[in-house]
Amino acid sequence: MKQEENKHPKQKSAFREWLDSVAFAVVAATLIRFFLFEAYTIPTPSMESSLMVGDFLFVSKMHYGVRTPKTPLQLPLTHQKIWFTNLPSYLRWLDLPVFRLPGFTEVKKGDAVVFNAPNWEEDGDAPLDLRTFYVKRCVATPGDVLEVKDQQVFINGKALENPDRMQHPVFLKTKEDLDETFFDQYGIRNSADASFESSDWLPLADSTNQLVGYKLNTSKKHLDEIMKLPFKKEIDYSSFKDPKGVTYLDIFPHDTTQFKWNRDFFGPLQVPKKGWTVQLDAKTIPLYQEAIRSYEGNKDITLEGGKLMKDGKALTSYTFQQDYYFMMGDNRHNSADSRFWGFVPSDHIVGKAVFVWMSLDPSKGLFSGKIRWNRIFRFVD
Repeated sequence: MKQEENKHPKQKSAFREWLDSVAFAVVAATLIRFFLFEAYTIPTPSMESSLMVGDFLFVSKMHYGVRTPKTPLQLPLTHQKIWFTNLPSYLRWLDLPVFRLPGFTEVKKGDAVVFNAPNWEEDGDAPLDLRTFYVKRCVATPGDVLEVKDQQVFINGKALENPDRMQHPVFLKTKEDLDETFFDQYGIRNSADASFESSDWLPLADSTNQLVGYKLNTSKKHLDEIMKLPFKKEIDYSSFKDPKGVTYLDIFPHDTTQFKWNRDFFGPLQVPKKGWTVQLDAKTIPLYQEAIRSYEGNKDITLEGGKLMKDGKALTSYTFQQDYYFMMGDNRHNSADSRFWGFVPSDHIVGKAVFVWMSLDPSKGLFSGKIRWNRIFRFVD
């Protein structure tokens, strides 16, 4: 009788089979997400028009090597919160050091990189690997000396090749009456709540309310196409530049006395490299103190009276324990990037943005161009 039962094992119920399938899918998705690819969406226009708001990305973790989790006790397929609640999705009983498995390449200048935002206030005390995700373009790698002069990035004294779709605001001088339909065909669009600073196109008038032209925030490619059209026009590239010598407190390193830097005139600044020793003085401490205190695991180093102190003594030099990068958005005047908050540590790097698998225009309806068909299944350049 027992032998007969062994030949015909008890069949699983439909519910049990469904439960096993769900468990397998969650485990498989978690492993794929950890070792291979993870899906992200683009929430802000900082990389337009290279990456658009509403693009859905696949990000490769294999390129730079998989980063081990700092907080492994987390509900699968969540981020900081459990879905539809304000409850944390993780437990901090285990707080592990971060390591990186071997990858098949390193972060290179020009790569579109996904990383955890350094010291993003809205993340509160969220663990490193669960902080807000950003995607920007790497413009400087460890050891590079970066400088932005008149909107052009220079690395080690040489002009860096600009991304094809890089955007800057310009003044299109014309009395031609242009509308949303005109600009839409060149991918120049505005959201309903766009401010003057973030507008991709905006009509400008003189003191008598007569049209004098448009503020455009777009790429050189689209400007060249517009300039070929048969109506009278000219482009002023200087109207919306940040003037040299004018600075703002929100620009890194947030020292308006010593560093007269802005978005279009920035640096020179050396990016820290693992093993590089910097001499600490009144000029270098504002540049590197945040990296030393916040990203290097130095809980015993404090900033007091403009000096870095350890065990009651002022440090005169420091040797960096990891590599750092400088990231910028392709939408150069509408991007919160390293020009505002400084360096990205190597342990914050998540992966390389490689592929757009879906793109939805948030300003369009379902049956009026919601899906951007020309962006689907497109590799990120």
